[in-house]
Amino acid sequence: MESLQSIVTDFEKVYQKQVDSTLEIDNALQSLIDSFVDVRNSIASNPRALVPSMAILKQKALTSSRQISSQQEEVRRYATRHDKTLRGAYKTDLNNIWDPGAFDDREDVLAKTIALHFIREGQFNIADTFINEAGLDVPEDLKDRFPEMYRILEAIKEDNLEPAIQWASAHREHLDKRGSRLEFALHRAQFVQLLTSMRIKEALQYSKANFGHFAGTHMKEIQRLMGSFIYTKNLSNSPYADLLDPNQRADIQHSFTRDFCQYLGLSSDSPLYISVLVGTLALPTIIKMSSIMKDKSGLEWSQAGELPVEIPLSNNQCFHSVFACPVSKEQSTEENPPMLMFCGHVICKFCLDRLSKGNQNTRFKCPYCPTESTAGQSHRIHL
Repeated sequence: MESLQSIVTDFEKVYQKQVDSTLEIDNALQSLIDSFVDVRNSIASNPRALVPSMAILKQKALTSSRQISSQQEEVRRYATRHDKTLRGAYKTDLNNIWDPGAFDDREDVLAKTIALHFIREGQFNIADTFINEAGLDVPEDLKDRFPEMYRILEAIKEDNLEPAIQWASAHREHLDKRGSRLEFALHRAQFVQLLTSMRIKEALQYSKANFGHFAGTHMKEIQRLMGSFIYTKNLSNSPYADLLDPNQRADIQHSFTRDFCQYLGLSSDSPLYISVLVGTLALPTIIKMSSIMKDKSGLEWSQAGELPVEIPLSNNQCFHSVFACPVSKEQSTEENPPMLMFCGHVICKFCLDRLSKGNQNTRFKCPYCPTESTAGQSHRIHL
């Protein structure tokens, strides 16, 4: 905890020094520019002043140069100190725990992931440059859609919900199939915006025009919105004060980003971001496991093709179901997938092969019921 605090403190010093230095450098440059202007005006009015004016200007330029160099040196000194703090806090040699062959023959996948990350983050100029230099084939329609998302998000930040409402209305069928609350949340926010602006008649008309579609799924919330009319002049001190929760706008932005990406067939978060996040969470466990395996067996943690220990992750970072074979107690893999037998029970492929002795037509008894079947009658389950 102390090391983390020292890192934060040093970083804040570097940041503040950079801000102060930028201001000092700007002032020095502006002073030099003013000196050039003064000398130009002096020479224009009196050509004989050329020599002494140039001498003054030279001295001014040298002084400004020393000031700028001094400021840059100060920033460099603070940055060097921060670098030492970081190195002291994180002494782990990552070269001992990374898998050098992880991206063999998959460099194009990594490059495309990076390009898509730039697009998803709104860094469109960087994305275009990276795509061109890497020679990637990224669908043009995908590059064209994300500017629309950021345009709508920017409008939401400025309390303009109309572009988001129009998008949600145009994609209502998709949102309804997914059970999304986005469109109703947008209409609710627009209603509250009208209500708090004391545009009572407009709020009433808006509710009549837009809440009808959601009566079957959001009736209780609609009833609360209608009840809020009673406390229009003092909504913040009423039973409906939660309608003014400032976090609702951030929730809408998150929901819109998620639904927009899912409409395009993409995850709501960048895969590169998720990979780095999960990798960072897994790093302490992998470091510890790597040292144990090397000390005791001389093995590398990456030799088995999978992590040797379980990495605990939060629910929103688990993207696939996990199947553990009830016979072998082993977790399924791509090489050992779960297989659905004729009787309805599921075991792993390796166990199925052992029971059938490698013959697709050999009949065998299910380990969990009296039913007999063959391996040929089994089907792979995709999790």
